[in-house]
Amino acid sequence: MSGDTCLGSALCPATGHKPKAGGLKGGSLGNKYVRLNVGGSLYYTTVQVLTRHDTMLKAMFSGRMEVLTDKEGWILIDRCGKHFGTILNYLRDDTIALPKHRQEIKALMAEAKYYLIQGLVDMCQAALQDKKDLYEPVCSIPIITSPKEEERLIESSMKPVVKLLYNRSNNKYSYTSNSDDNLLKNIELFDKLSLRFNGRVLFIKDVIGDEICCWSFYGQGRKLAEVCCTSIVYATEKKQTKVEFPEARIYEETLNVLLYETPRVPDNSLLEATSRSRSQASHSEDDEGLELRERVRRIHVKRYSTYDDRQLGH
Repeated sequence: MSGDTCLGSALCPATGHKPKAGGLKGGSLGNKYVRLNVGGSLYYTTVQVLTRHDTMLKAMFSGRMEVLTDKEGWILIDRCGKHFGTILNYLRDDTIALPKHRQEIKALMAEAKYYLIQGLVDMCQAALQDKKDLYEPVCSIPIITSPKEEERLIESSMKPVVKLLYNRSNNKYSYTSNSDDNLLKNIELFDKLSLRFNGRVLFIKDVIGDEICCWSFYGQGRKLAEVCCTSIVYATEKKQTKVEFPEARIYEETLNVLLYETPRVPDNSLLEATSRSRSQASHSEDDEGLELRERVRRIHVKRYSTYDDRQLGH
């Protein structure tokens, strides 16, 4: 018999039999096969294979450690035997084909760490890193769950921020005929922009706010502009909610926030080079910050309209 053949449950030790401790003298078995019971899985291999590398197995089978055997001569190792065949193949060839799934690689790496097989541990770690890089998302979009979380994200971000708030259920009127399509267009544009400017702008979604569809733009922790895409249509019989898709305006404001890709620490040399008078420069930073926060461009697209875009016959 050759290789690491698993002999099956028929050759397992008798139930209730107590194993005994014994020692193996280095070279006493030579290249003869030894029988291993690893967590109930049975294997045949040689001492030469087990002692090729400086591992725990070499310590066990070179006489430096005691090993447990049953009355039939099976050497007992109290570990899961699922990956022990792969362990033996690595000891023979110094390389193996790793499992495809991350969980299997992690389980194999845990066994390799137990047996102190550093080369196999390194292989597993490299494979896990490759798989992580392979499946790493292109960009990650946070979804706001509370106002405090939104405030924390915006204040801690070193990038400009673009937020899309959409909450279709927050409406007491019926929608116009093309409002659903325009809402989807806003969401689709958000996804496209988040991919295009990934790494330069932090894009976040808000699905719990008061507006139905509204864009907000932030730079260096303060709100710069807002584009509200909803309006009220006064139809002949009832009011309706209309959702717009101001694509050009959204693109413009997104490009504007790119101007705020600068460190938050003020450049003193740049401040000194400006043409401000001493009296203007004497204003406190708090007063200036208050003025800046009040300068928020709020663009409401047809906030109140008498236009009814419903098709004839509706």
